[in-house]
Amino acid sequence: MNESAIAVRYAKAIYSLAKEKEIIDTLKNNMELISSVCKNSSDFILLLESPVVKTKEKSQLISQIFKDKVHALTLDFLLMVTKNNRETFIPAISRDVLSFIRHEKNIKSAMLTTAVRIDQSIMKEIENLLEKELGGKTELVSQVNPDIIGGLILRIDDKQMDASVSTQLKNIKQQLLKTQV
Repeated sequence: MNESAIAVRYAKAIYSLAKEKEIIDTLKNNMELISSVCKNSSDFILLLESPVVKTKEKSQLISQIFKDKVHALTLDFLLMVTKNNRETFIPAISRDVLSFIRHEKNIKSAMLTTAVRIDQSIMKEIENLLEKELGGKTELVSQVNPDIIGGLILRIDDKQMDASVSTQLKNIKQQLLKTQV
């Protein structure tokens, strides 16, 4: 079976159950925590992917890590996924669950890339402008990439607006190469 199809099936299952129990906001917080642990802890990913560590030991470690931090439903779900030997899909499952929740609540994901760090007050203004323009809640995340030289790159869901200096310079270079004498 396709790996993404597996993650989507598990994500739909926990999402549906949480919706039925009316704990979507709790599930969202839990999945954000799990996703953060997956992104920031290479040791946790090594644990999930290790063929040497037995399933029972993985379950115990996952339980210790998340026991008092997530809802009982989420913890039971993680343990069930591990019992079914699908623990390597936990990062993808959490990403898919968050995607389902954002879609249902009309929350747009936005990534703002700039050459230098932007002040929080400006980030809040940009977020408010995006919410007004898009007609819904926006989760704005920023990242710094000095390679863009200046300007910005704004990515909203699967659309991107590139107003970076580096892209403009590349475009000018392409035009100059086309019009050689």
